[in-house]
Order: sequence, then structure tokens, then C-alpha cells
Amino acid sequence: MSKNPVHVIGGGLAGSEAAWQIAEAGVPVVLHEMRPVRGTDAHKTDGLAELVCSNSFRSDDAQANAVGLLHAEMRLAGSLIMSAGDAHQVPAGGALAVDRDGFSDAVTAKIEAHPLITVQREEVPGLPPKDWDQAIIATGPLTAPSLAQSIAEATGADALAFFDAIAPIVHFDTIDMNTCWFQSRYDKVGPGGTGKDYINCPMDKEQYLAFVAALLEGQKTEFKQWEGTPYFDGCLPIEVMAERGVETLRYGPMKPMGLTNAHNPTVKAYAVVQLRQDNALGTLYNMVGFQTKLKHADQVRVFRTIPGLESADFARLGGLHRNTYINSPTLLDPSLQLKSRPGLRFAGQITGCEGYVESAAIGLLAGRFAAAERLGQAASLPPSTTAFGALLNHITGGHIVSDDEPGKRSFQPMNVNFGLFPLVEAPKIEGKRLRGKDKTVAKRHAITSRALADCRGWLGLPAPTAQAAE
Repeated sequence: MSKNPVHVIGGGLAGSEAAWQIAEAGVPVVLHEMRPVRGTDAHKTDGLAELVCSNSFRSDDAQANAVGLLHAEMRLAGSLIMSAGDAHQVPAGGALAVDRDGFSDAVTAKIEAHPLITVQREEVPGLPPKDWDQAIIATGPLTAPSLAQSIAEATGADALAFFDAIAPIVHFDTIDMNTCWFQSRYDKVGPGGTGKDYINCPMDKEQYLAFVAALLEGQKTEFKQWEGTPYFDGCLPIEVMAERGVETLRYGPMKPMGLTNAHNPTVKAYAVVQLRQDNALGTLYNMVGFQTKLKHADQVRVFRTIPGLESADFARLGGLHRNTYINSPTLLDPSLQLKSRPGLRFAGQITGCEGYVESAAIGLLAGRFAAAERLGQAASLPPSTTAFGALLNHITGGHIVSDDEPGKRSFQPMNVNFGLFPLVEAPKIEGKRLRGKDKTVAKRHAITSRALADCRGWLGLPAPTAQAAE
């Protein structure tokens, strides 16, 4: 068995997870991270797995939500990212949100302490040298220009880019809680939560319309060299949503449904701005869905018109960073390997998945595939019925090429969702015909039950006992 290391380029969530999986399989790893030798426009520290956008891993519901199912599968696979996230969770309703500093510190400590992992702080400016016969590029949406150029030259395919927007963070003690109140939507209780995990800022119709007008009038940061770059719909800047229609925000991040003003229960808010706890101490809250490209001065001016935030002190204002990804269905094989260069894999957001958890999950798979090959084994692909398999299949071939526009690139970044899974029939209940929402819920439960069983089989794990299942 060869003891040559696998090289992993990039110490974000995908790279850290890939390195961990390889080392846990008994194979040595060299993890190359360019920070702090070279910084990025979005990172603030040199910690591994630093979260640069939201601190939320989204829903933790493994029965009825696709990303919650992915959480569960990653836990079964011994994910470092999920164990660190679970250890540093903060209340967030039905979501799993983490203390970003504690999370990054935990991942960094685990990686640096592993006897089979060597961390090298250096920039890898181009494709890995040929003597790195097993390597993973996990440089994420902030891939250095020189490496991105090398990838484009080697593959003959230009990388696409889009903007990822960052939401502002507010100091809790500057929020007026005589105007705002704590409540999760529909009082939902999530991991570590109480059902009162969000701060809610109510708006009447006049305030809402004035706010939308201010968003549209505010000065935006312009990046002329990137004009024409598409936004990802899951992370649209707040003002871009406002441009799509005056009511758009009321049916998006500012929807008032499921919320009752604790200070004035009989009056229904026209719109509501929510803030979610951002650190374990509860001293910082981020503005949910408020990614923005407004210039900093206008952010302060406009966001202080929100009731309850008139005196808000911002620990961080919003911003934009470039996001680069490759045309994975064309370039990669089903094990994430570059078709033109065996042994070189890609992982994380650069492959065209979207989201923290999805990025880490693809890192987990790439790490397992590389470790298997180093150990002289064939890479074992996850079943398509699992969240792992559904996401992997999307990346390596789950898109449709338009016959009407030959040559047009149709592959786009995607979060894991139930639309990526093979169809399943809703279970039949004797004497009852499921319809509408009941049928949807039953189908989701059938998908997730099948997925977890198949994932256990893929990992070689025993079925849970009746007591554990409960």
C-alpha cells in the first residue's frame, strides 16, 4: 500500500472535510491553505472552515427537509464539519446555526491535531504538479485568479462566476426590544432552540413601502469587470429582490406569516425583518436574508429605518464576493475526478454545489473516493436514493442541455432539494386517501426513510435498533 499523501488544496469546509475523511481512512494528507500568506475579499481570519456568509447550516429536520437529511447522512459518515457544528450550535428555530468563531476554532484544532494531517500555509498558484498523483482542489468560490486561470487553460472550459452576498450583523444591545420581540416563525422549536429564537422587527404598510423605495434609491457597489454575472437565486441581494416588484420582499425574507407582535398582538404586521443569533454569547445577530450590495453608508442609513434598529450598531456590514465554479457535468466523472487527468478531483462550491453543508458533503465524498484509490480500492459511489447521491448526480450530470440553444451552458449551482431524488410513491394508509399537504409530507418521509436506510447500507452500518430509531 502506498504511503504517499493525498494533497488537498483549500482549507474551507470542503477541504477540511476531505482531509479529515482521508486521514480517518488511514491515509496521510497534506492540506494546503493560502491564508494568511494570501487573503481574500471575504475572509477575516486564517482559521480553517471560516464561515464568511450566514452562520446557518439551515434546517436540521431529517424527516421532511433535504438539507436536514444531508446533515443526518453526514453524521452517519463521521463528518468533522457536522460534529463541530453540533458542538457549537446556537438557537435558531428549526435550523442548525453555529457560533462561527467557535466552529472554525474547533475544526482547525481537530485538523492540526490529527497525526496523519500536515497543514501547509502556502498558495498553490496552478494545477497540482504531476507527482501529486492523488489531489483534491477545494478552493471554493474564492479561488485565486492564477489557479482559476490554470483550471480554465487545462480544461478548455471557462469558469463561470456569480456574486455571493453577505448579510449585516448587529450588536444585540443596540436593538430596541420595546419595539421588537423574540419568536420563531409558527413558534417552531429547533435544535438548541426555544421557539423564540429570532428577533422580529415589525413594519406597517407605509414603513414597508418607504423601506423598499430607500433600497431602490440607495447607492450600490458596482463591479463593471463582472457585469453580466448571474446571481444565485438562493442568495440574492435584498435590493435585487426589491427590483423584482414592490411586494417581492413581503413574500420572501420579510414575510409576516406565523408571527404575532408580543407588544401589540391584535395588530398584524405588514412585513417583518428577522434577525438570527450569530454567536454563542448572543451578543451578535445577523439580518436574515439581507445580503446586500448597498454601499456601507447607505446600508447604515437604510437599515436604521427599520423599526427597532434606529440605533443599531453594526458589527459587520454587508458586502459581495466573487463565486467561481466549473462546468462539472462536462469535466468531471461520477467520482468527481477530472476526466482529462485521473487522480485530480474537485470538491466543494467550485464544483457547482451551493451552501455550506452541500460543500462539506462533496468534500466528504471526494475525500472518501481519494482515500479508497490510495488504498487500492475502487471508489464506492453513494446510492442515488441518498442525499449524498442526489447531490453528486446533479453535479456530475443532473442538468438538461437545451436543444434550442446548442452550446449554451445550462449547469447552475444548486442546493440539495427533494427534486434531485428519484421518485417515490407515498405510502398508502388503509381507509385513507392522502391528498395535498398530507401527501407531500408522506412522500418526503418516504424519501428520507429510504435515504437513511440506503446510506447506512452504503457505509456498512447496521440498521438502528427500535429504541434508537425512536
